[in-house]
Amino acid sequence: MSDFQLDKHQVCRHFGRAARSYEQHDVLQREVQAATLDRLDFYTSTPMRVVDVGAGTGRGSAQLKQRYPKAEVIAVDLALPMLRAARRHSSWLRPLIRVCAEATALPLADRSVDVLHSNLCFQWVDDLPALFGECVRVLKPGGLLAFSTFGPDTLRELRAAWAEADQQPHVSRFLDMHDVGDAMLNAGLRDPVLDVFRYTLTYSEPRKLLDELRGLGATNADHARERGLTGKTRYRRMLAAYEAMRVDGRIPATWEVVSAHAWGPPVGQPRRGAGGGEIASFSIDSLRGSRRT
Repeated sequence: MSDFQLDKHQVCRHFGRAARSYEQHDVLQREVQAATLDRLDFYTSTPMRVVDVGAGTGRGSAQLKQRYPKAEVIAVDLALPMLRAARRHSSWLRPLIRVCAEATALPLADRSVDVLHSNLCFQWVDDLPALFGECVRVLKPGGLLAFSTFGPDTLRELRAAWAEADQQPHVSRFLDMHDVGDAMLNAGLRDPVLDVFRYTLTYSEPRKLLDELRGLGATNADHARERGLTGKTRYRRMLAAYEAMRVDGRIPATWEVVSAHAWGPPVGQPRRGAGGGEIASFSIDSLRGSRRT
């Protein structure tokens, strides 16, 4: 597992600032959202509660409400301005419940969610055991978790260009599919299926990519990032290095997307503990015993 840590407050600040501009730059997010929604075809029951974690401006939440009109759809996001922006995707006919909360601390009862959905949010959580442990806690037995997240090859060109300028981390790091899959199994999720897709977007110049990242709020939130301003010399060196990567006159940017789904475990199914053993939990009401009188 990677030992990097994210600055949670910086993540929240970046996405809060991007609430108004997000949907002007979310072309890739929409494309990945469509693929993530396709995974919901595996869920053949009629859900009563659907939760969208990292809902952002609520476009995906509205699509979930359209797909499941009778379900209670809850849009969860860490950034309150994003949830305020999501209001425009909610209506009296298809209302969304908007909740400001972290993915690792969902204000939901145990085993209360039929479908747990997340599109390109989990990469902003660095504690995978806590994240997937929370997914297991809120999912009903047999409930579906479907999500997408960025993999380590994301923005590899930008990362390489910055490496030509200095040795500071300027691009957020993301976890490998195998780390994600191991964390899902350790948490007790059943039958996880993971796939990797790569998208390449192109730009007329590197600054267009940087503007897009700012507009999405997807800027560096690594704890180890340099806190001061980047000098003009290093910045120009990075731009020059990126310019050398042009293909057919365009600047490429790779996005590696890990897409996955899994199922909520039955009550009492063991999960792997931190020390390598297995832990099983039961409701006290489900335990049968006898007593002497």
